Amino acid sequence: MSETSSIAAGEHGHVFLGQAHERNERRAWFVIALCGTMMLIEIVGGLLFGSIALVADGLHMSTHAGALLLAALAYTFARRYADDPRFTFGTGKLGDLAGFTSAIVLAMIALLIGYEAVSRIFAPVAIHFRQAIPIAVLGLGVNIASAWLLSAGGHDHGHRHHDHGDEGHAADEHRVDFSGGDLRLQIFEDGVPPRFRLLAGTASLPAEATIETSRPDGSRRAYAMVRRDGFLESLDGIPEPHAFTAELRLGAGAEPQTIVFEEHQHGAHHRDNNMRAAVVHVMADAAVSVLVIVGLILARLFGWLWMDPLAGIIGAIVIASWSYGLIRDTGTILLDMNPDRRLGQRMRDAIEAGGDQVADLHLWRLGPGHLGAIVTVATKEARTAAYYRDRLAGFSSLSHLTVEVACAGSVR
Repeated sequence: MSETSSIAAGEHGHVFLGQAHERNERRAWFVIALCGTMMLIEIVGGLLFGSIALVADGLHMSTHAGALLLAALAYTFARRYADDPRFTFGTGKLGDLAGFTSAIVLAMIALLIGYEAVSRIFAPVAIHFRQAIPIAVLGLGVNIASAWLLSAGGHDHGHRHHDHGDEGHAADEHRVDFSGGDLRLQIFEDGVPPRFRLLAGTASLPAEATIETSRPDGSRRAYAMVRRDGFLESLDGIPEPHAFTAELRLGAGAEPQTIVFEEHQHGAHHRDNNMRAAVVHVMADAAVSVLVIVGLILARLFGWLWMDPLAGIIGAIVIASWSYGLIRDTGTILLDMNPDRRLGQRMRDAIEAGGDQVADLHLWRLGPGHLGAIVTVATKEARTAAYYRDRLAGFSSLSHLTVEVACAGSVR
């Protein structure tokens, strides 16, 4: 016996776009106009005044404008065809495809700039510093303005999240204020399952503490705390999902402090790589502009004409480095690699906590903040797919989930 369940057609859409999709689209088109104008000024100025570094900065600006054009077109196309049934899993990956494409072009431009800069070292040309330096400064100003426009409106979360790798990390931490100071309560994931930890803040650790959680379904659970090396830790592990209200008491009869924990899966799969590529690109562009200005000033003051092409070489290396990082990050998404192994393990733990076995699990990214998953569960119990969907309901990033249930022993 096996049962396969997914959300029935018509009960949900396949729109897997980022939350700020339309806002980022408008920003991209605005910055394209700004950078396109500056690109022409720098390239023409560099050719007229003999600065290869200025031409390099203009060419980098052209890749910047080109990358932004790809980003804007990807935003527009993804929004326009978000409900098109021809896209089985929506258009959320178009931004990653645009980022991957612009990174390939950027790598080619880096090679071109590097070749031209090396040529100028062996065959230097006269530089008109009085004209070249102001244009480079103007380019830097445009880069800074572009970075600010693209990154404006970012948000911060109301509580802190710490990530220290796979060996152990505090997934969620809250500061708890008391009359004598504050303490830090966190969910610490060091192995399976996660546990509460209470750490000293401005106040010293209490002699004892207890925690009681209440979940949206009405269930409650008490946790006794024991002293460890520098902190108090719950004896019992915390089951998934980590979405509940916790009442912390410091000793018997003490007034409780209420802390709300929400299920967050912050990671690379939440990034909008389309906008991230644009922001990182203009920041790298600004760094190249600084190199251009420094190279021109040193060449003018000390007669070091080699400083100008050297700035171009360093700029080419910066561009190539950025290109490699973007190819790596977007390529893994386009190849449907597992975007978060730790999240996948937490999904396994949530299902297997009831004594069942996850026979197969596929996890991939559908778009910024949206994950798709296919889970095959082997069980000896009379449980339906809906039961396992409920166990995974706390993982808010799972936008498209398919569950297959099979009798234990029948799965190969």
